[in-house]
Amino acid sequence: MRAAKAAGSSRKTPRAKLFRIKVISLGDQAVGKSCLIKRYCEEKFVQKYVPTIGIDYGVKPYKLGDYEVRVNLWDLAGAPDYAEVRNEFYKDTQGCILVYDVTNRACFEALEGWLKEAQDHGAENMVIVVAATKADNLSRKVTEKEGRDWASQQGFPFFEVSSANGHAVRTLFATLFARMLATIPGIPKDLSALAVQMANTVREQEDML
Repeated sequence: MRAAKAAGSSRKTPRAKLFRIKVISLGDQAVGKSCLIKRYCEEKFVQKYVPTIGIDYGVKPYKLGDYEVRVNLWDLAGAPDYAEVRNEFYKDTQGCILVYDVTNRACFEALEGWLKEAQDHGAENMVIVVAATKADNLSRKVTEKEGRDWASQQGFPFFEVSSANGHAVRTLFATLFARMLATIPGIPKDLSALAVQMANTVREQEDML
C-alpha cells in the first residue's frame, strides 16, 4: 500500500498544451494603444502620456481548459519616424487592434491609411477589431455611429472602450482571441469553442455592470 501510494503521488500533472498567437496594435500616435494594452494585461490605467519608442512588447498568458494560449502583444509606435521599424512587424501577424481616439477626428480618418501600410508590408489574413478609445470623454469628435458604420463596412467588430475605467476592454480582447483561434490553421476545434465560450461569458459579465 505504501509503495502504491508513493508511486501515485510522484506522478506529474500533465502540462497544458501551448499555443502562441501574435497581435499588434495599430493607429496614430497618442490614441491610447499602450494604455489599452496595459489596462488589459495589468488592469491598470496610466494617465500620464508616454509615447512608445519604436516597439513595445509583452506576453499575456491565459488558460482555456487543457490549453494555454500565450498572446505576444506588439505595441507599434504611431509616429511617422518609426514607419521603417513598424514595417518589420507586419508579416505573420495574426491579429490586430486598430485604434482611434473618439476625441480626435484626424486619427479616425487615418484608419484606412494604417490598413494600407499593414497590407503593403506583408500583413495578410489577420483578424482585425476596431477600438474607439476614450469613450468616457465627453469632448468627442467622432460619434459611435460613425465608428461603428466604418467598421461594419470593413467587416470588423467594433468596440468603444475606456482604458480609464476598463469599459469593454476585456470583451474586445476576448472577441479578438476567439476570432483568431477560429481562423489560425492547426488550432484544435475544442480550443476554438472554448475561446468563443469565454468571449460570450466576458461579454455577459460586462453587460451586467
